[in-house]
Amino acid sequence: MSPALLIEDLRKTYDNGVTALKGVSLEVAPGDFYALLGPNGAGKSTLIGIVSSLVNKTSGEVRVFGTDIATERGAAMRQIGLVPQEINFNMFERPLDILVNYAGFYGVPRAEATERAEQELRRAFLWDKAGKMARTLSGGMKRRLMIARAMMTQPKLLILDEPTAGVDIEIRRGMWRDLREINAAGTTIILTTHYLEEAESLCRNLAIIDHGTIVERGPMRQLLAKLDVEGFVFDVDGALPERLPEIAGATLLARDANTLDLEMPRSMDLNVVFARLSEAGIRVRSMRNKSNRLEELFVRMTGQEARAEAAA
Repeated sequence: MSPALLIEDLRKTYDNGVTALKGVSLEVAPGDFYALLGPNGAGKSTLIGIVSSLVNKTSGEVRVFGTDIATERGAAMRQIGLVPQEINFNMFERPLDILVNYAGFYGVPRAEATERAEQELRRAFLWDKAGKMARTLSGGMKRRLMIARAMMTQPKLLILDEPTAGVDIEIRRGMWRDLREINAAGTTIILTTHYLEEAESLCRNLAIIDHGTIVERGPMRQLLAKLDVEGFVFDVDGALPERLPEIAGATLLARDANTLDLEMPRSMDLNVVFARLSEAGIRVRSMRNKSNRLEELFVRMTGQEARAEAAA
């Protein structure tokens, strides 16, 4: 079976001389949920623009399920659904009409499009808003409508560019549920996001792009396992003592009067930590992993930390 997306030595230099992509190669398997991460200006938007035929490449090859986007553009685009960062539907149309008309552009008969629109609006919990003006929807609803619209053509590959930007955590988690459902039904998803916990929660594989090149790629768990440090948060009973115990090789800090932050080597036994806390009269009520493992990997791979220190 052909890869859902195959990119080989993709390069892009704009007319002003800026080189956005410097020989990017990438492969996404059918059915995958894939994260494309990178700092601002890394080349993510250019890469997505080329794959979705909004930007012309300078050189290289891009295939969508074996279809070359340069020589068979129409056939390739029919397999792609794109959810851009910007809200770009008519605010004075009804959500039902937005979806039906969009499907019509791709040759879907109106009766079939109307049926699909109801299905997608129900999945997005927007069916009760189907007849309202789109401008009356909340920011989160508009984001969900963008995803519903992209799904109207039943794409095999769904590309999401910052789909949850600007929405609160409750709405974001609802969108995560919808995306997992779409992926479980067989749609391959490529996600760009600045919410690193989002990528860690949803994606099985990832690539990190920086300065127009891929600096790391692979299975999410495998890449996170490269980190030699683990972080935990401890909730404790009672107030913490003024002086915290020292734990060789680990860093223990008070987040507030009842919460501790711990960073320790992956090889360290947590029982050692608990023993030292107990000796100091600190009783741990609960613990949880910090959700910054992917952020740490991202910082290491892109050198953001070093750049920030240099700028300071």
